[in-house]
Amino acid sequence: MARGAARTSRKAGAAARPAEAGPATDGGLTPLDYMLTMLRDESLEPKARFEIAKAAAPYVHAKLATVEPSGGIALSHEDALAELDDESEDDEPRGDGPQGNEPEGEGDPPEAAG
Repeated sequence: MARGAARTSRKAGAAARPAEAGPATDGGLTPLDYMLTMLRDESLEPKARFEIAKAAAPYVHAKLATVEPSGGIALSHEDALAELDDESEDDEPRGDGPQGNEPEGEGDPPEAAG
């Protein structure tokens, strides 16, 4: 069973919420809404709109987190490419069949004996 008073970071007698909630709850524009409105205003100079776009971008497009690869990677990227290159050399025709992408039976007709 818990003993004592509940611990909070709020001082006794302090308001639970700020007196003014701000324009977002009053039906006004948030700072982001204002920036987007200005961004879409074609009468502004392109340089000003560019600066507004830079300021608004972090709120609209989240920054991707850096992720470290997990698991055991046995080969480096370069080694894997070299291995694939070696395999493709093994698959290449050695002169005992049709060359390239040309289907068998097509190509230059044989010389007529005559």
